[in-house]
Amino acid sequence: MDNASFTSEILDDVAVVSVSGRLDPLTGPQFEEFVNNLIEQGNLKFVADLGGLEYISSAGLRSILSMAKKLRPMGGAIVFANLKGMAKDVFDISGFGSMFGIFETVSAAKDSLD
Repeated sequence: MDNASFTSEILDDVAVVSVSGRLDPLTGPQFEEFVNNLIEQGNLKFVADLGGLEYISSAGLRSILSMAKKLRPMGGAIVFANLKGMAKDVFDISGFGSMFGIFETVSAAKDSLD
């Protein structure tokens, strides 16, 4: 079953997006749409809290990359927090671990954007 949920809260000027479930060909576009709505509201700094992420496919990685490419020319950024298990392995193997800031906690990730 492909399912994911996305929630967000704004802390100061940082949008913290919590991802639960799976990021795959079905849910990756939903994630992009969720974040695009936040960008349209003027948010440019993002922490993706992946503590609830159970699975991420190459399509899920592409949706993250697409988001980062959209934010960069606008002066925005995305960093990641709470990567665990398989999701952490995929980030390491794919090279995303060296392309993006990855932090143990949302607080540390948020502080890196100040």
